[in-house]
Amino acid sequence: MNTGESKGPPLGAPDEIAARASEEILGPNPFVGLRPQDIFAAAHQIGAQALRQPTLVLEQEAALARELLSVLSGNAKLDPPQGDKRFTDSAWRDNPFYRMYLQGYLAWGKALSGFVARSALDAKSKERASFVVSLVTDALAPTNTLLGNPAALKKIIESGGASLVAGLQNMMADLTKNQGMPAQVNKQAFRLGENLARSPGAVVFRNDLLELIQYAPSTSDVYARPHLIVPPQINKYYIFDLSPGRSIVEFMVKSGLQVFVVSWRNPTPAQRSWDMEAYVAALLQAIEAVCDIADSEDVNLHGACSGAMTMSALLGHLAAKGDRLVNAATLMVAVLDCTADSQLGLFATPEAIAAAKQNSAGKGVLEGQEMGRVFAWMRPNDLVWNYWVNNYLMGNPPPAFDILYWNNDTTRLAARFHAQLLDIFVGNLFRKPGAIPILGTHVNLSEVTCDKYVVAGVTDHITPWKGVYNAARSFGGKSEFILSSSGHIQSLINPPGNPKAKFYLNPQLPPDAEQWLAEAKPAFDSWWVHWRHWLVARSGEKRPAPAALGNDRNKPGADAPGTYVTEP
Repeated sequence: MNTGESKGPPLGAPDEIAARASEEILGPNPFVGLRPQDIFAAAHQIGAQALRQPTLVLEQEAALARELLSVLSGNAKLDPPQGDKRFTDSAWRDNPFYRMYLQGYLAWGKALSGFVARSALDAKSKERASFVVSLVTDALAPTNTLLGNPAALKKIIESGGASLVAGLQNMMADLTKNQGMPAQVNKQAFRLGENLARSPGAVVFRNDLLELIQYAPSTSDVYARPHLIVPPQINKYYIFDLSPGRSIVEFMVKSGLQVFVVSWRNPTPAQRSWDMEAYVAALLQAIEAVCDIADSEDVNLHGACSGAMTMSALLGHLAAKGDRLVNAATLMVAVLDCTADSQLGLFATPEAIAAAKQNSAGKGVLEGQEMGRVFAWMRPNDLVWNYWVNNYLMGNPPPAFDILYWNNDTTRLAARFHAQLLDIFVGNLFRKPGAIPILGTHVNLSEVTCDKYVVAGVTDHITPWKGVYNAARSFGGKSEFILSSSGHIQSLINPPGNPKAKFYLNPQLPPDAEQWLAEAKPAFDSWWVHWRHWLVARSGEKRPAPAALGNDRNKPGADAPGTYVTEP
């Protein structure tokens, strides 16, 4: 059988696999859960609609029959959606069998989704039903089988069957070591302190919840005001210090900034009572140490995802006290406004929320690996079937990619903190002045008047950019909103020099997000460059770089990346 020859990157190319997966990584955010009973309930609704609307079923079946006749006659006009990388092999266009197979699959999927769209379900139920339909159609894609994947068949022939043997070995390894999920990354390719998290520095302060790492300057002079990075509590801090050339820490240090970063401790069931107040209190101690070491009255704070939530709670607390300890702040892909539609809220029913709280309360923690599996099934084409094809059908090892390694290096959430995040998520509490108590005060974002730099991603499925925009408008003072052209994690890890990088700028913040975008101007290259100018303008005067890390009260201890980051 002639399967055709591939054009462009093959389906199993490591760079292609990594790029697709990293763009769809859902990242470190509080999540309700994806219970089997919720999936079955949505499927049951679809079945009930089929019984209640038999005329609609017949209409969709007739439409499918017409499409299939067009496929058989060679007159079908069905093509995969733009950007669908599963069908890039030329056999899907040039080989009559594969072309009919593809168009038949597309016609079937179109009929199912058309039935849901035309059903009498309410809007939210349609979203859930559409998700269930997509789970089924994605799982049954022809590319997920050997006979239906021309690139995999070709590789079996070219390798003399070696790729098939390697694929079976990969599958057995995942069954025994990865709970049956296809491995996303070659974990043996990375070592912290060697090719990840390798920026030179040392731990200069430690409490029960965090280690504070100070980074060694790489310029003869530095700006006086220090910068403290607040990472999310799920996954490790080194998302900010990935491989050289892709490290935010490296970029900031080379820009002459004094950089510190928080490395959160991985909680165990013994720390089930850690909550937002505990994290804010620990962060205040870290800021005190930073100011002491840098001989500064205040700091600039930068946080992402749930770390930005913690940082916002801190800012609200300081504002309520009239304390100017923070001079300026950066919030990256931050979950503060939960009104925008998001996949995270798709199955956030009261029953699912209660079950999620009960689950973590019973265990004392929410396991990061458990959350990672749920996230994967929210974007299965890129986070499950992508690897199924690469690892098993193509017989390739999983890719060696720093973001994927970080994403798999999960931590836990303390049960109390997890429950608070769910309450914040469901009640949209950051948008309600006074709804979040912190250390004897109440958070009101409109009272936070320090300058803010707020970053969102156009294709972010978890923190939709319009929600991030609404959050930016919730603060008092001056906020600069930046819209990157990427998704959740790729918006964050966006080093200069990428010819595809683009972001949008508009100094005004009108009430409507679409109006902001319509009036925004595109800028090419990474937003990091624009951010550097913003940071430098708020970092004070230059002075000679410190000759040593820490000081007499905060002596340097373990070298970066510290000890908390390696705790199981």
